[in-house]
Amino acid sequence: MADGVPLWRNRPFQLLWAGGAVSQLGTELTRLAMPLLVLAVTRSPGLAGLVAGARALAFIGAQLPAGVWVDWWDRRRTLIAALGIQTANAAGLSALILAGTPPIWALVAFALADGVCAAFAGPARTTAIRGVVPPDQLRGAYAQEESRNHAARLAGPPLGGLLYGLGRAVPFLADALTFLIALLCTILAKVPRRPGTEPDGTATEPDGARHATATAPGHGRSTAREPEPGPGGAARASMRREVAEAFRWLWRRRGLRAIIGVVLALNLLGGAFLLPLIVLVGERGGGALTTGTVLAGIGIGGLAGALLSGRVGGLMPAGRLTLLLAAVLGLANLAMALPLGPWWPMVPLVVVSLITPAFNVVMNVVIVRNVPEAMLGRMDAVFVVAAMGLTPLGPVLGGALADGLGGAGALITLGVLFLLTAATAATSRDLRAFTDGDAPGLDPGAARR
Repeated sequence: MADGVPLWRNRPFQLLWAGGAVSQLGTELTRLAMPLLVLAVTRSPGLAGLVAGARALAFIGAQLPAGVWVDWWDRRRTLIAALGIQTANAAGLSALILAGTPPIWALVAFALADGVCAAFAGPARTTAIRGVVPPDQLRGAYAQEESRNHAARLAGPPLGGLLYGLGRAVPFLADALTFLIALLCTILAKVPRRPGTEPDGTATEPDGARHATATAPGHGRSTAREPEPGPGGAARASMRREVAEAFRWLWRRRGLRAIIGVVLALNLLGGAFLLPLIVLVGERGGGALTTGTVLAGIGIGGLAGALLSGRVGGLMPAGRLTLLLAAVLGLANLAMALPLGPWWPMVPLVVVSLITPAFNVVMNVVIVRNVPEAMLGRMDAVFVVAAMGLTPLGPVLGGALADGLGGAGALITLGVLFLLTAATAATSRDLRAFTDGDAPGLDPGAARR
């Protein structure tokens, strides 16, 4: 860990950030290109939702084993393997598109493989950032991460629409290239393989001796876990124990548990709005480039919000920020349905995206600072599963609503559901009172040492 070094000079973090920025750009290219491809091939918003839902389902389904695996095994190799498979997966889909019209099962298979790899890459990346960034710089690091995400959301959709116009395979070829660049950056970053280890994978002790152990902040030294040898049943039993421990940790924190419940509903509805929006822009005469430019509103607002996220996150506690986010999402969906032309939805997208970075930064800092390092991979996975368990249904719901009600009718329905979620959440006393200090079960000083 680069203690005493400014964040901008922290080479491992900046390499991770650069690789993540490039791969996120590729993800945003295909986020628009994939539904456009499915709609062109099948003319069905429902099938477009099915493909998007398949990726989300694979991502959620693989989270828990991925989180345990990251705690057990070499985190650097896990991240490198995930990025390598994603590179090959995107290149293979590109070749299939170039060969002709791809069958729907092939698009589903691509989505499933990408979702599984993303599930392993997520907790591996979270632990990598904690391994190379000092605790007092985590807020700045995650603000920079948010800037990266929203810059990609700004550039990705219009670029994806432009590349799709050049050829159906072009966005997916670009996606393969971005994963390859991210893979090279990760290799060069040389992040620690395990908690409390040097980049070569050996743990260091003050007396210079080296042991295969890991230190959890505030919890003393614990042996770094490996999958248990012997029959597969023993390893599965150990995995269940590890996951159960992580869920118990979350369950004992009522305020954090309440926030996760609200985020579960927000992610379901948030995953549903994209397809109705694409359909709405098409109904109003917009093409692929127009659709991509409208979706760039997420990046415009998000990039501005990311620059302010550190200050906003410090002004408002996480519980109240959650309620504000739910209400703004509801109003934005209602506003997008107004009959003001194909470009109008970009305006509410910019507004709603101003607040999401602050919420993401606050929650990332709460989790990374306060979860014991030896279970950080599992907890990252548990948070994702708990908060996104219904997300695979989002695109399916959005496609079904767009099929039955059209783009505007679907967005109005989703807006009302967002507002009902905000009103229901406001009745929770635990959520309203939640602050960063409610999350840890650790000594606050130990969590920051």
